[in-house]
Amino acid sequence: MKIKQILFSAFAALLFAWVIPVQAQEECSRGTLDVAYCDRNLDQVADLPLDESKWVDPSTLIFTYTPVEDPAVYANIWDGFVNHMKATTGKDVVFFPVQSNAAQLEAMRSGRLHVAGFNTGSNPIAVSCAGFVPFGMMAYNDGSFGYEMEIIVPADSAMQTPAEIKGKTMAFTSPTSNSGFKAPSAILKGEFGLVAETDFTPTFSGKHDNSILGVANGDYEVAAIANSVLERMIRRGVVKEGQVRSIYKSQTFPTTGYGHAHNLHPNLVAKVKQAFWTFPWSEDENFVKEFKKADRFVGITHKFDWDVIRKIDAANGVSYDCK
Repeated sequence: MKIKQILFSAFAALLFAWVIPVQAQEECSRGTLDVAYCDRNLDQVADLPLDESKWVDPSTLIFTYTPVEDPAVYANIWDGFVNHMKATTGKDVVFFPVQSNAAQLEAMRSGRLHVAGFNTGSNPIAVSCAGFVPFGMMAYNDGSFGYEMEIIVPADSAMQTPAEIKGKTMAFTSPTSNSGFKAPSAILKGEFGLVAETDFTPTFSGKHDNSILGVANGDYEVAAIANSVLERMIRRGVVKEGQVRSIYKSQTFPTTGYGHAHNLHPNLVAKVKQAFWTFPWSEDENFVKEFKKADRFVGITHKFDWDVIRKIDAANGVSYDCK
């Protein structure tokens, strides 16, 4: 199957699940947003509905983290944060483990998810097609943030540069992942003249941890991954340092973006944001151990902070057409 067909099939399957009855829509600016949303202030994210009856103020907030690794592991890691959000918002908060980006996107689109962390590559899709409004991400106290895409091979591989991927099979994670598919595809084509299906055979592992373990165990010749995931897996002892070797490291990309559903009541949104800004990060041993590439949450704007990701999507011919 050609790579474009893989992408089309993935998006078609996802968007088919989003077909819902639509009433007459407001005439407004939308940009790349689906017809269900408006962007009156041109900040490239969905605005709160003008009709207050469409605002949601649930008794239980559903929160989820991007499914880059085993969701069960992250339910425990986020436990302290969930309790903090409960105290800050006065709501019951439930961590909802999702198995795929598609499931996470569909949950927010359908109104079953209120607060979430969407991975870098899924952010523009979640914004355009699911009404996601990102407002924060993890960063160091000095303001630095992000992760890099790395192309890894088994430690004993003869490969030294991405140019040697030609003629081989390369593992990606999923079509919606920035570091697991979009960025490496653009880089391999732009810097090394390598095109999937023409110069090498692509395969999809589903998640970063699958790709990393596959390379570590010799199941994959080469894979594109987020180095933040690799570092966490090494810290947990899931893979050993020295089992894999990097042959390419990209520029720094914004990491997982945290935000809320566009129609969440504004008073509740303020409390949700407060939960992120006031979370006592240094007092939570699980967080300190797991997220060593950050010290706190900082504010972001999708329009500016995700500009590089949208440019990568454009280079790959990715459209945010949700119809």
